[in-house]
Amino acid sequence: MNRHDRLYYVLAKPEISDREYDKLYRRLKDLEDEHPQAQTPDSPTCRIGAEPIKAFTAVKHITPMMSLDNTYSADELKAFDQRVRKNLDGESVEYVVELKFDGVSASLLYENGKWVRGATRGDGEKGDDVTGNLRTIRSIPLEFGSDTLSAPELLEVRGEVYMTKKTLELINKDKERRGEELFANPRNAAAGSLKLLDSKVVATRRLDIFIWGIGHCRGREFGTHVEVLEYLKKGGLKVNPHYKLCKSINEAIEYCNLWEAKKDNLDFEVDGMVLKVNDLAQRLRLGHTSKSPRWAIAYKFPAEKALTEVLDIIIQVGRTGAVTPVAILKPVHLSGTTVSRATLHNFDEIKRLGVKIGDKVYVEKSGEIIPKVLSVAKEKRSGKEVDFIAPMKCPVCGAELVRLAEEVALRCPNMACRAQIREAILHFASKNAMDIENMGEAVVDRLVDKGLVKDYGDIYSLRPAEIKGLDRMADKSISNLMDAIEKSRSNDLNRLIYGLGIRHVGESSAWALAEHFGAIGRLEKASIDELTAIREIGPVVAGSIRAFFQSKENVRVMDKLKRALPNISALPGKRDGSNMLSGQTIVVTGVLKSYSRIGIEELIRKLGGKPSSSVSAETDYLVCGDNAGSKLDKARALRVKVISEEDFRAMVS
Repeated sequence: MNRHDRLYYVLAKPEISDREYDKLYRRLKDLEDEHPQAQTPDSPTCRIGAEPIKAFTAVKHITPMMSLDNTYSADELKAFDQRVRKNLDGESVEYVVELKFDGVSASLLYENGKWVRGATRGDGEKGDDVTGNLRTIRSIPLEFGSDTLSAPELLEVRGEVYMTKKTLELINKDKERRGEELFANPRNAAAGSLKLLDSKVVATRRLDIFIWGIGHCRGREFGTHVEVLEYLKKGGLKVNPHYKLCKSINEAIEYCNLWEAKKDNLDFEVDGMVLKVNDLAQRLRLGHTSKSPRWAIAYKFPAEKALTEVLDIIIQVGRTGAVTPVAILKPVHLSGTTVSRATLHNFDEIKRLGVKIGDKVYVEKSGEIIPKVLSVAKEKRSGKEVDFIAPMKCPVCGAELVRLAEEVALRCPNMACRAQIREAILHFASKNAMDIENMGEAVVDRLVDKGLVKDYGDIYSLRPAEIKGLDRMADKSISNLMDAIEKSRSNDLNRLIYGLGIRHVGESSAWALAEHFGAIGRLEKASIDELTAIREIGPVVAGSIRAFFQSKENVRVMDKLKRALPNISALPGKRDGSNMLSGQTIVVTGVLKSYSRIGIEELIRKLGGKPSSSVSAETDYLVCGDNAGSKLDKARALRVKVISEEDFRAMVS
């Protein structure tokens, strides 16, 4: 069966049908059930997932997993080549050019041919032991080597875990049916899946991996990178075939350009190419900086553009009443996805672009950023295009739109507007606010449509019997929703303040207000002078807060909330040793396993520290989770102390 796994998942050359494979699998499973003592760790039945674990264990990589410097143009690649050849005293250099997979880096460790561990990249020095999750990837051989290739004593290989576009589409369809939030892209899906504590769920995600290099090998030496890749393939690992040995930088650039044009034909995401010096002896001489090797560089593909037609321009109303025009587009394939709408930001932007309904426009989408209209192809106009006229009234409730002083956006002033109610409730229930699980868009739409929730104060008066009449709300779903609502009653004050959706009040401002006033009633009565006395609150924010609490409608809703949440009007919980991080500025990056992002930032504040979103010379610590990016690079460059999530937990325990 392991042989057939390799033929199917690695070489894509199956010799038996799926039906025959399933018969073999069932026969093996029956034998193992009859003789459990005979089951071996490399059995294919071990790949379906084990029991859930409570947490991941941090493990140290034998050789650090460094990040790569990025380039964005052919000129920058040529400059890289000049640096390489200069450091090698003018020697000729060959480059291996590979696809840059848009996935999650991982490390696999083999001892005498047996796979013993798999880990995430983490902070480069240490990562999480995710062996159980990686074991579900059938293209990872449980044994390295073959009849003609003996395994080394110790082998640490590196690769990229990914999800195919087709798999993502199937998973998102299933999530949509269940009313769950969709994955934005294959990379997010792969990263999120790899961090799950239940490997049985991971097994359903159909992850895959490409191996692209060796971190450490004891008992075998190599002369070139091409030799390494061929060795890994012969040993049974899945190596992507699309790489090329280039004799010059110009040949390497041509290969990059070739794949920039062909990348959308692949069933997995790539966001660039990687150039590596082929000669390993030259690599040793080139060395590395504190954060990246001098012998390799990443070339990132530019954001993709496409020409399509504006079929219509519609208006969306946000939770603060801001009215945003959105272009409805003739569907076009862009950056691996089908794009059918793009933001136009505001009505001034429509004038600046000169966009009309029926125009041919260039749209851009980079990564998971919302597509935007770049420009109008005015030379393609037929004369049938129609000017867009900005509305005078809200398209949802009919209220006269207003433009506040010094603002670009038009706003609907009607707080009873259904669109505002919907967005306000979604914000109130969001993860960083009151964190009411199971109250997603589909559920909120039904609650608002049926008139069960007219403001977020109504959330706490919902009854199971009322919800039962809604479409697609089974008893279990209702029970889960009611439990989540009840759980939110014990949240800290800062979450409530942020959830109110007061203009200009973000998470940091909400925390500062909660810490200063300690009760929602005191905040309601605060004057402009009292508010601006808080370091984080300026005149604009203070004015917005006062305007919010002076609104009769908001006073009515706040009365509901205070009755429903009597225990929330208190200072966010402090802990013993609450000043242990006093004066420390701490930045968090990457995917964490034990904390949510808002959870760790709340803890930092409770212990007297200051969470920040950007690394600077003033940063004291960077707490680094998995898949850290530019913040880790910048921290190393500025010599900011980098600590793991485990280090942070030990520091505050």
